Amino acid sequence: MIWANLDSVYFVGIGGIGMSALARFFRHRGKNVAGYDRTSTELTDQLAREGIDIHFLDQHAMIPRAFRDPERTLVIYTPAVSEQNSELNYFHDHGFRVIKRSTALGEVFNAGHGIGVAGTHGKTSVSTMLAHVMSDASIGCNAFLGGISKNFNSNIVIHPISDTIIAEADEYDRSFLTLFPKIAVVTSVDDDHMDIYGTRRNLLEGFEKFLDQVSEKGKLVIKHGLELQIPGHLEVFTYALDNPDADYYVSSRKSVMGKYHFTVRTPMDIFETSLGVPGLVNVENALAAIAVADQSGVPLEKISSALEGFRGVKRRFDVQVWNEDRVYIDDYAHHPEELKAFIGSVREIFPGKKITGIFQPHLFTRTRDLAEAFGASLSMLDELILLDIYPAREAPIQGITSGIIFREVQLAEKVLIKYEQLMNVLKERNPEVLLTMGAGDIDRLVEPLKSWMERK
Repeated sequence: MIWANLDSVYFVGIGGIGMSALARFFRHRGKNVAGYDRTSTELTDQLAREGIDIHFLDQHAMIPRAFRDPERTLVIYTPAVSEQNSELNYFHDHGFRVIKRSTALGEVFNAGHGIGVAGTHGKTSVSTMLAHVMSDASIGCNAFLGGISKNFNSNIVIHPISDTIIAEADEYDRSFLTLFPKIAVVTSVDDDHMDIYGTRRNLLEGFEKFLDQVSEKGKLVIKHGLELQIPGHLEVFTYALDNPDADYYVSSRKSVMGKYHFTVRTPMDIFETSLGVPGLVNVENALAAIAVADQSGVPLEKISSALEGFRGVKRRFDVQVWNEDRVYIDDYAHHPEELKAFIGSVREIFPGKKITGIFQPHLFTRTRDLAEAFGASLSMLDELILLDIYPAREAPIQGITSGIIFREVQLAEKVLIKYEQLMNVLKERNPEVLLTMGAGDIDRLVEPLKSWMERK
């Protein structure tokens, strides 16, 4: 291991969901851990309470003395951090070992029995469900999750004995090519990150290279019908919500208050289960987790029991308020296909009710490349409140604003507003079913909106 003889690990961009999981991992391994991030969040506050030293000024003088020895310190950074970051440049200039988050994750992942969950959406829900199933069934696993599991109240699962490691295989920046899994999952291959891939063919080739890295006699669980060339050395199992041509599919289902009881047909058996969280999209995610658990030897009755006790992931179909008069659900959806799946699932639960959605686009490039598709998905709402683009790691692109999505939305009731105008705009309306959607800082609105909806 690259860190075997090191005392300290320093994170540049420690507050990210993937970076914070690694920070917790190294802290658990007895390393000194510290880091920098641009802003304080609930997650960085929690890391600080766990004993990790974090600061929020990009000044290399702020780096603690214990992390200034290049012979004893590993530096891990996220590509979301600017190349002009002074701390990152300090470490480069002074001979430290500096690696990307994906490289560090690969070092950990490849040392165990790796299960890599890939896909342009669905990764977090599937990997979190699977980690819960494996843990609840007493098989045990380690897991690096892209969200905060409500069952574990964390984005990492650490088991003292198990060598099974579940991780999200992120296609951004081709990060998943650092992973060499024993079992791979592919949930979706929708157009995304075209700033990285350029063309759809390049995106598909990225996923195909990832599948080439699955070990000999490895297994692949893949959504039925995805247009990927699958290597011949893999044992392949498909899943689909309603398609009997798939190896794993739902033959019948019914919902009560949005939560589904359903029958699953597997290659060898049939069983019934219930899912502890609402939303049809989560039933499909559960099928992927069921397939991996089944192929890993987890008894079907234990899979069923675990799914019934699954409490979900923060910001994934995350119900904040649900009563007779009003509903508020928050979701991380930031791609047109994610929005379509989320809004469609909500529509199925609340037919006939007015659905008001607040959406914050994420990234200028994604907005530019997918404006028409965003417009089509958001037109599934009854009313849209559209916010400005959250830039994340990107500089502005001339002419690219939320307005190009706004023009594509085919709704009579739609407004384009500034972030700070939201509460005043909402007070002019009376939402029955309210949704917040996006991967930026829209999560800062969740608590205020929850309180407001509860008081209405």
